[in-house]
Amino acid sequence: MKYRTHLFSLRIGHALRESLKEAPYKANVFYKDLLAGLTVGIIAIPLAMALAIAIGVAPQYGLYTAIIGGFIIPLTGGSRYSVSGPTAAFVVILYPIVQQYGLSGLLLASILSGVILIAMALLRLGRFIQYIPESVTLGFTGGIAVVIVVLQVKDFLGLSITEMPENFVGKVLVLTQVLPTFSLPTLLVGLSTLVVFILWPKLKLPVPAHLPAVIIASIVALVLNQFGFHVATIDSTFSFTLADGSIGMGIPSMLPDFQWPWLRNQLGETPLILTWQLVSDLLSAAFAIAMLGAIESLLCAVVLDGMSGKKHSANSELLGQGIGNIITPFFGGITATAAIARSAANYKAGAVSPIAAIIHALVVLVSLLSLSTILAYIPMAGMSALLIMVAWNMSEAPKIIHLVKQASTSEVLVLLVCLLLTIFFDMVIAISAGIILASLLFMKQVADMTKVQDISKQHKHVHVELPSRWKVFKINGPLFFAAADSVFAELTHLSVEQEGVVLYFDGVSILDSGGVAALYKFIAQCKQNNTRVLLADFQFQPLKTLAKAGFKPDGVQCVIYSTLVDALNDVVK
Repeated sequence: MKYRTHLFSLRIGHALRESLKEAPYKANVFYKDLLAGLTVGIIAIPLAMALAIAIGVAPQYGLYTAIIGGFIIPLTGGSRYSVSGPTAAFVVILYPIVQQYGLSGLLLASILSGVILIAMALLRLGRFIQYIPESVTLGFTGGIAVVIVVLQVKDFLGLSITEMPENFVGKVLVLTQVLPTFSLPTLLVGLSTLVVFILWPKLKLPVPAHLPAVIIASIVALVLNQFGFHVATIDSTFSFTLADGSIGMGIPSMLPDFQWPWLRNQLGETPLILTWQLVSDLLSAAFAIAMLGAIESLLCAVVLDGMSGKKHSANSELLGQGIGNIITPFFGGITATAAIARSAANYKAGAVSPIAAIIHALVVLVSLLSLSTILAYIPMAGMSALLIMVAWNMSEAPKIIHLVKQASTSEVLVLLVCLLLTIFFDMVIAISAGIILASLLFMKQVADMTKVQDISKQHKHVHVELPSRWKVFKINGPLFFAAADSVFAELTHLSVEQEGVVLYFDGVSILDSGGVAALYKFIAQCKQNNTRVLLADFQFQPLKTLAKAGFKPDGVQCVIYSTLVDALNDVVK
């Protein structure tokens, strides 16, 4: 009971409270958190910028997210090793919002999603996420990975495309048409980044691959630019407006300022007017963000639980995610959630408490203030290569291959439906359709398990000699709406021309209103055929359901007995 209370608990800062309660927070513990925070901070800097670019906003907004969201969420959340910030999973949802509503629309949608996440936490919905089948999660994450890779082809190859179509097929067609115009220097930068990413882990050094990959990409791009080959960088691609109205290039080396989210915009965008209609228009997108954020953060927490042996508080984690996504947009940060790769790196680097994730946010902050000039040299192709590697890792291709080889046909079908719907339509549609399809297929499988068995001649159950035209049938399995009609239709057929039948319910653990309705129909049919119906040996739940439904046998045509022996004794007396 204590464990269940822990699972469904809801406290601000649950993870921080629990970790500090376990042992005094001494210098050696802080040192472990410091090293982990530095490691994850190094990983987060290029990732935050790359993910911001992927959704169509300037790279500093990704850094603001890692700073503000990365600080607030571990401070208020329920998973002690989770590291929050921009994640690749959101690219598919956020990119269309930016295209239609701009940065201000995205920030407003993030706030609305934060409100929804807090509502989910207050309603204690955290643990319901675990009921999403693996085939659904693998399907939509695999689909997201494919979409991310397609979105990165433009910068990876240096293609000149002014505007990308909204639908996936349109994107592929446009990329195919302009493919011959690729830039060889840009491609070399992208390939060099991928090579470093792939080979660096083989050296087994403590430095994460993100740092050397970005450094090598920047050096290659700098050399190529010096020799007259144009390779786009953050400095040459992005600009910002200073307080005095002048335009700067690259990334501003200043703290994110407080501003109403709907008034914050990028160059060329018009601030939005906050109206109820605007909020209504963004509500569906906000719901999608909240659902994906909940799934992503809680799956991350479950993975970390498996690695560490600790337990997270699902509802407290949703509460922390909600608070973070409400506050972060006021400082220019986009949608944030827990990132599995960064969180796993945090734990493996020796993190002890959420303070490691807080330190990671401070590392990003210091980098923004002191290294913005250097960060501006990072090439766009390097950012694209980084996201291609992220997409590959998040796709969990080995798991998908294993599921296709080992799982049932229905699970493979669910995976493919989610994958294709995510790619060609929408992630929300994919998750909804996947869960519905998985549920229907599961109900069919459970319904197929419910069987009717004639045990009239089995002495193990039937200890007496039955009169002619009497049968004993045992029902095995749950009698719910998906199974009841077919079961009682079969019983009706088997009961024709019988004087009486005994239904042995010992193997029925579940009976719902659909099963009760089918039972009523069966009894009525038997009454027309002058066939007596004796019901025996109900388990507690079916008996409770019958009582609640007001089921009252007439005592002659239909009778209930507590045991099969009592029913059989009535038959032979």
